[in-house]
Amino acid sequence: MGTVNYADLAHQIVDKVGGEANIATGTHCATRLRLTLKDTGKADTAAVQKLPGVITVMQAGGQYQIVIGNNVPKVYEELTRFTRIGGDDAAPADAPKGNLLNRFIQLISAIIQPILWPLAGAGLFKAFLSLSTNLHWLDAKSTTYTILNASADAIFYFLPIFLALTAAKRFRANHMTAMAIAGALVYPAIVALASATTPVTFFGLPVVMMSYTSSVIPIIIAVWLQGYVERFLGRILPDSIRNFTTPLLTLAVMVPLILLTVGPLTTYAAEGISGGVNAIFHFAPWLGGAIMGGFWQVFVLFGLHWGFVPIMMNDLAVHGYTLLGGPLVAAVLAQAAATLAVFIRTRSAKRREVAGPAALSGMLAGVTEPAIYGVNLPLKLPFYFGIAGGAVGGAIAAAGGSANNAFVFPSLLGLPAYMAVGNFTLQLIGSGLAVAIAFLLTLFFGPVRRRTSRPRSPRRAAPPSRPTVT
Repeated sequence: MGTVNYADLAHQIVDKVGGEANIATGTHCATRLRLTLKDTGKADTAAVQKLPGVITVMQAGGQYQIVIGNNVPKVYEELTRFTRIGGDDAAPADAPKGNLLNRFIQLISAIIQPILWPLAGAGLFKAFLSLSTNLHWLDAKSTTYTILNASADAIFYFLPIFLALTAAKRFRANHMTAMAIAGALVYPAIVALASATTPVTFFGLPVVMMSYTSSVIPIIIAVWLQGYVERFLGRILPDSIRNFTTPLLTLAVMVPLILLTVGPLTTYAAEGISGGVNAIFHFAPWLGGAIMGGFWQVFVLFGLHWGFVPIMMNDLAVHGYTLLGGPLVAAVLAQAAATLAVFIRTRSAKRREVAGPAALSGMLAGVTEPAIYGVNLPLKLPFYFGIAGGAVGGAIAAAGGSANNAFVFPSLLGLPAYMAVGNFTLQLIGSGLAVAIAFLLTLFFGPVRRRTSRPRSPRRAAPPSRPTVT
């Protein structure tokens, strides 16, 4: 079977089972290509069995199973190149286009899209939990709260695992191996190493640890590289050992590689940015506030916000407050306000269903992932307007010396933590102005998704044009 042209075989299989239109779903196991056909009567089973590389055809469990052997992943990979088998994002026609920034935004949005509803629901759940604890309806130290909080927070904590699955569909990587890589990044012992006091090494090489929980970019990079590693191994490994050796080597290579490269790069970048911003706060608080308020959601997007957390925690322990947290209320509320404006302005019922809960969870609980990934970032302008509002509001809050004296999510429910230090009135003014800027700019200048298939009024037929005489 080493001489089989798998691209040609994939095309012939699709043709002889009735075309792509006759394939409802498709996947594969260790040896079989498993297709769910809409009409099995359209499949020419005898012709499929005669194809070079096909061992036999079986129909069981409602599936049209084409037995190929150890090389079935190669056939499946070729199928995903010219069909939508394996997910809506499998076909090349859906690949991001445009400049680098647009392609990046489209890529992130496509990977996040499948889990938007769980993110929105969990964010709203966290908002209600925050409200319950602030109103003393629920004790934050009770086991009831622990159970409910786990229900609401799990998808955010283990976000890399969810993203691994959707990214694997986009990059044509093995789904389960991708989830295993993500699981290693959020493995409890690995998470604990991020706060270890002793040096972390890998075969003598120093490892700069960061927390990968709730992170987005590291796992997307990991799965993107995973796809190349798997395709390389698929070309060089013998058929008899490929199926189990490929994930073995991929895991052995990718997990240490990410910890040795992405972790240090992200950590150093975060420490550099946080150190620079912290220095700015000492001689120009308003400028530091503008940077934190404007770019906080961008830092979150790239995972760079983790570099600020140790500084904030140290400030809280030493001084009892942290100035770095003052502008964050404006940053979060501005993004939520832009999402609220999209909810009001958009003509898309589907987008409105996402924007409503996302805006509420951002306002009340400070959970902006549903708002950013589901609404603002795909539309671009609302995200930029949120940055503008956060920058202005953050500058005002920082100019008044606003700071939080407890570690809270910046949100409406977290405002009491900002009352004791600095000028709380300026904090309210800055946050209010941030909301107004982001909301109004999005409301009046934000993009509107037009209705499709809009009926047009009938027009009178134009008279036929006279032929031109030359």
